Amino acid sequence: MAARTGGPAEHADAVVVGSGFGGSVAAYRLAEAGLSVVLLERGQPYPPGSFPRSPRQLGRAFWDPAAGLYGMYDVWSFKGCDSVVSAGLGGGSLIYANVLLRKDEHWFVDEQPMPGGGYESWPVSRADLDPHYDAVERMMGATPYPLDAAPFSDTPKTHAMQDAAAELGLRCELPPLAVSFAGRPGGAPGVGLPIAEPSYGNLHGRPRRTCKLCGECDIGCNEGAKNSLDHNYLSAAAHHGADVRTAREVKAIRPRPGGGYEVDYVHHADLTVRRKARQQPVETITCDRLILGAGTYGTTFLLLKSRTALPGLSGALGTRFSGNGDLLTFLLNARDRERVRPLDASRGPVITSAIRLPDEVDGVPGAGRGAYIEEGGYPGFTDWIVHSLDVGDAVERAVRFLWDRFVEFFKDAPDTNLSKEISDLIGDGALTVSSLPLLGMGRDTADGRLHLRDGRLAADWTTETSEELFTRVRKTMQGIADVLGAEYADNPMWFRKRIVTVHPLGGAPMADHPGRGVCDAFGEVHGFPGLYIADGAAMPGPVGPNPSLTIAAHADRMATRLLEGAGRGARTPARTTARDVPAPGGAGAAGVSVPVRTGAEPVGGSTGSPDRAGNGAAYAPEPGSRGGTRGPSAAASGRTPPPLAGSAGAAATSLSFTETMKGSVTYGVADPRAGAADPGREPLSFRLTITADDVDRFLAEPEHEARAEGWVDTAARGGRRPVLRGRFNLFAPAGGEDRRLMKYRLFFTDGEDRPRTLTGRKNVLHGPPTRIWPDTSTLYVRLLDGHVPEDAEADAAVVAAGVLHIELGDFARQLATFRTSGPDGAGKLLDFARFFAGELWEVYGPESDD
Repeated sequence: MAARTGGPAEHADAVVVGSGFGGSVAAYRLAEAGLSVVLLERGQPYPPGSFPRSPRQLGRAFWDPAAGLYGMYDVWSFKGCDSVVSAGLGGGSLIYANVLLRKDEHWFVDEQPMPGGGYESWPVSRADLDPHYDAVERMMGATPYPLDAAPFSDTPKTHAMQDAAAELGLRCELPPLAVSFAGRPGGAPGVGLPIAEPSYGNLHGRPRRTCKLCGECDIGCNEGAKNSLDHNYLSAAAHHGADVRTAREVKAIRPRPGGGYEVDYVHHADLTVRRKARQQPVETITCDRLILGAGTYGTTFLLLKSRTALPGLSGALGTRFSGNGDLLTFLLNARDRERVRPLDASRGPVITSAIRLPDEVDGVPGAGRGAYIEEGGYPGFTDWIVHSLDVGDAVERAVRFLWDRFVEFFKDAPDTNLSKEISDLIGDGALTVSSLPLLGMGRDTADGRLHLRDGRLAADWTTETSEELFTRVRKTMQGIADVLGAEYADNPMWFRKRIVTVHPLGGAPMADHPGRGVCDAFGEVHGFPGLYIADGAAMPGPVGPNPSLTIAAHADRMATRLLEGAGRGARTPARTTARDVPAPGGAGAAGVSVPVRTGAEPVGGSTGSPDRAGNGAAYAPEPGSRGGTRGPSAAASGRTPPPLAGSAGAAATSLSFTETMKGSVTYGVADPRAGAADPGREPLSFRLTITADDVDRFLAEPEHEARAEGWVDTAARGGRRPVLRGRFNLFAPAGGEDRRLMKYRLFFTDGEDRPRTLTGRKNVLHGPPTRIWPDTSTLYVRLLDGHVPEDAEADAAVVAAGVLHIELGDFARQLATFRTSGPDGAGKLLDFARFFAGELWEVYGPESDD
């Protein structure tokens, strides 16, 4: 690699690497809060009308700079799977199929054994992400396919999927799509209507039109109907002053002496030349916060290459890799009795419907791991299908490609980037299929590993431990084929048990401890304050449905946490959304490579979307986080990042930790001990993040009261329900020096939306030291009817009662979740520890002779 350019490096509050679902969301949130943000994207901008369409253009639409290719398709081949990802402004949103499904509530599993060994564990819950799902859906204009309105009602493939699901007894839905079917919010859907731009404009400065049902979503929407990230999050980020730079490929990262990070990148200024990385000059930018959003492969590859510069990085780097259960198959020659049944795969968006296969964690015994099956589509390129001029050498190119793949398969170090080879195969023409693809995805086994081999990214993954899932999905697809009178065909690669994934996940997974993951539940890398992972690399397992929405929600939650830690927690609730009333004339950002200045005052300190109140108070440490630890404390590591420019600088230091308790209650019983022993008892658990906003005040006040946020799981009585408001008292006075109480009061609603209060007490009584563990780990709880304050508890109706315990494994994880935010965090944590130990000594220590 060429030497770095001379002169002092430029500096920004935050640098964001990549512009996909993680990077775009992070760039917008931070820029909106008033930070100086530089976004570095390796690929090019693609305004409406610029996506390649001709055979010759598509033959060069791949990413391999060494071969002079700077297109948007980045194709990889690994052990067990092949993969297609994107390079371009908007990342994967340029070529994904628009689906915005939320991860199913019960699929956020905790310590679930995986086939082949190990466990899948998510340190976040659906309740944690729901407010952020809401925000992303609004920003991206999520809406289901308008099948009840003409001409959209004439979509044969959608009706076929509905018919098949009904016949098989499965649920079929029209999932939310990031596609504009109407010209403005609330408008009637129509084909080719002008789209009204939001108040922040559009960085491309080109007009957009609604969906024309051409099936071209996966090769870039030239109408601009697809609400890809460049049309919303990135345009809004540029509007708020973010410096969005394309053709900048990041090569290395490292901590900066004194705090923050340094980022090395190259500028692909000439897109016509073949150039090795070492031939390009390296530029450097420094930052206080570094957000990695380069995608599962890009982010993991960057961290693996930078491992020497990041000593102490978790040994979990590279683990938990999976393809999100992706499986591609085909339906051929569908017939209705003696007639051809038209499926017309090229009409409509690529995906319009989704069939859900239930999971055993949904309460369906023996179901196995859950999945989704969606219909696919492809462009209606009639000129491609009969492109007779290219038939002569198409076979030659295909044979050459297959021979090269055969040779590479037996080489010790295969070239894992296939972009150039696929480009050669397409050449000046293309081979297309006239069938209806079926796309499966689900909870496969995240036991793959990404690593370096001779400096190149390699992956070890196999379908073997996910065989049961793939068998179930293929069997269901065969059932769909039977219902539609079609022939079923596997992906030709399946004979070697290989899959093609467009949803690679993992590699830098989140976990509650650096021994289990690379980053915490908010995406901050363990041991490296200010370094965040915002993309699919942070996923600790398969999402199940299309993962884009979950990745974006994770990034939104991450940004909320980052801004709170920077003293930017107060923000006006009016968030910009993609569906704002358009500005007069549709004015927007003028370009991409330089920041767009509007003169508007930046909105500061967001807490997120306006409708988040009462949903677990997601703007302080969030419910169910379990993700506080960063390995060594920030102070001890010597890598504490400097405060962001313009931060509030409040003197208070907050402290939080997460606690999980499990047990049982009996309905109709008022005494906790009796409820715990009753044979009719039912399971109940909770996971809470306890937050003291001001450690000094918390320790000084006699009630030692803190906030409690998270969820209560009442199993058969409504499942996991968010805590609407909660409080926790640590060692509250109880009438004597030898007795303390730990008190809990949680307001929530049950499955029928009836208000409930969980009130609980841990009785800390004088006795031998052997009583410390049972006293501090046993909670006597009652469920009350209504939201009952403490002074009215005596007259409240008791719904149920029982006992909860902290299990030893959960307690070990709890110790790893303590985190502070604010000045002298390590000192405040020590103050808290001294207080805790002192109170225990007061109760359990030997009696004085005085």
